[in-house]
Amino acid sequence: MTPSDAPLSRSLSLSDSVVIGLAAMIGAGIFAALAPAAQSAGQYLLAALAIAAAVAYCNANSSARLAAIYPSSGGTYVYGRERLGEFWGYLAGWGFVVGKTASCAAMALTVGTYAWPGHEKLIAVVTVVAVTGINYAGVQKSARAARIIVALVLLVLLGVVVISFIEAGGPHLPASTATIGVGGVLQAAGLLFFAFAGYARIATLGEEVRNPEQTIPRAIGIALGIALGVYAVVAFAVLSVLGADGLADAADPLARAVAAVTGAEQVVRVGAVVAAAGALLSLVLGVSRTTFAMARDGHLPQPLAVVHPRFRVPHRAELAVGAIVIVLVLATDLRGAIGFSSFAVLTYYLIANLSAWTLSRRVRSRIVPTLGAIGCVVLACTLPTASVVAGAVVLLIGAALYAGRRRMAGGRQPLS
Repeated sequence: MTPSDAPLSRSLSLSDSVVIGLAAMIGAGIFAALAPAAQSAGQYLLAALAIAAAVAYCNANSSARLAAIYPSSGGTYVYGRERLGEFWGYLAGWGFVVGKTASCAAMALTVGTYAWPGHEKLIAVVTVVAVTGINYAGVQKSARAARIIVALVLLVLLGVVVISFIEAGGPHLPASTATIGVGGVLQAAGLLFFAFAGYARIATLGEEVRNPEQTIPRAIGIALGIALGVYAVVAFAVLSVLGADGLADAADPLARAVAAVTGAEQVVRVGAVVAAAGALLSLVLGVSRTTFAMARDGHLPQPLAVVHPRFRVPHRAELAVGAIVIVLVLATDLRGAIGFSSFAVLTYYLIANLSAWTLSRRVRSRIVPTLGAIGCVVLACTLPTASVVAGAVVLLIGAALYAGRRRMAGGRQPLS
């Protein structure tokens, strides 16, 4: 058996899978997306959160149905290929790899911003190197690290909620001076969607999860439900203290919400660093698996489709992803990375919903995929203009590369 033919280690349990998804969602959403979303939605932030959650639920439902039938590495890259045709699977994989690589950069920059303001990029690069090393050593080590990170972050967030409600004199929503329209709320929902995409990491680990037909759908539902509950409570608590205007202006809103209590701000900063690092760990894990799957099918360079003989991980894909993330860290900013990532990942889930739509001809079975697809299109189109343009250009580049590869291969079959 050659290295590229060696199977991945099927060692992840239900709890491991849930924790990997939570590590991505909670770290990304609470410490990176709340303030940018508040800039768009103002006092209607919770409404935007509800919209993002509804779209995420539809996507999760479609992903779970597909993962139960196609439990292999690659997620919607595999689903689109099998249900819609090779091109659509490729486009989903391209969107996931590009979008989530931007997410990796956003999380690395979040670590740097909270850990050492003024030296964000240096800390971000060091963090990417460390996380890539952990993932290189084996997926089970990654799951254990994610479990510890999630436990610590949840404790910190619990402290934020308690202190915030005490400081605010109880839960309430202060009035905002900003005038917000429907477009602003939808734009905020699109930015917050960035925070709900962690369950994709579960689906992309299809070849490393035990009993994937049952484990993946259950893990997706549990992780999404827990993340939504945490988001709603924390957002409400921080809004109670800072108000919508204060939240929109804060680079580190959770730290500011507890600043009146001695020592609490530093604890929150440490929690933010741990959460963002956990999200980065899980993101690199998922992106490298999709890169591995696409390379194995010839859509990316074949040398990336190699499994390490000792650690049983796609080590070359992990190293390549880590290197690209470092380049992005040095060339981008947090809000831009979030918007671009959301556009690409909404495209990914649009293809997931369209794929799930083909699973049954019954009208009832097609309701959720239809709503999910519409939601993805609406949220993607209402993102900041720069994010929409950049995302569309990158997707077109991916499509052009696909067409070029087909022509070079001499394929006469039209794109699916």
